Amino acid sequence: MPEAIVHIVDDDVSLGEALSGLFRSVGLDARLYGSAQAFLEATLPDAPGCLVLDVRLPGLSGLDFQAQLAQLGIGLPVVLMTGHGDIPMSVRGMKAGAIDFLPKPFRDQDMLDAVTTGIERDRARRTADGGRRQLEDKFATLSPRERQVMALVTAGKLNKQVAGDLSLSEITVKIHRGSAMRKMGARSLAELVKMAEALHVSA
Repeated sequence: MPEAIVHIVDDDVSLGEALSGLFRSVGLDARLYGSAQAFLEATLPDAPGCLVLDVRLPGLSGLDFQAQLAQLGIGLPVVLMTGHGDIPMSVRGMKAGAIDFLPKPFRDQDMLDAVTTGIERDRARRTADGGRRQLEDKFATLSPRERQVMALVTAGKLNKQVAGDLSLSEITVKIHRGSAMRKMGARSLAELVKMAEALHVSA
């Protein structure tokens, strides 16, 4: 697994450097960005990570930036920090998916705990995404007919019913079903059903 990276977005250079030193002291890589725009313009490495974000940023505010990340499909977990930690802002940030909200000054250990939680969550997300991509790649190898058969059998239809629906012989359905299971790497119909659910395959 690649080394985890903490992305720090804060226009306060001294705080950013202090946080960077804190994360590096526990073996984490850290990258500093002076604004939301600087982060968006950077090339993000393909590695698990977490975003430490000040809610008061020049230009795009931290909370607006958090919403934009979701729209852009950037799934990094967010830890929010602010010197102006009013309750409505923290509630809005947490509702938008932030894993923690730390008012300044915060304890180093609180920040490390929040970032560790974020990185663990990101690792889990990346593993799940990887599994889904593998399923999609396998599904792409199925012929159109195999996909039809897979959709119908995983919807609970018997081979005879599938044959009737597709105007095929029952033996042909069995061949397509066996081929689909082999290509998908499914050892049982129950496994194939789970795969179909994960891929949102429907008859």
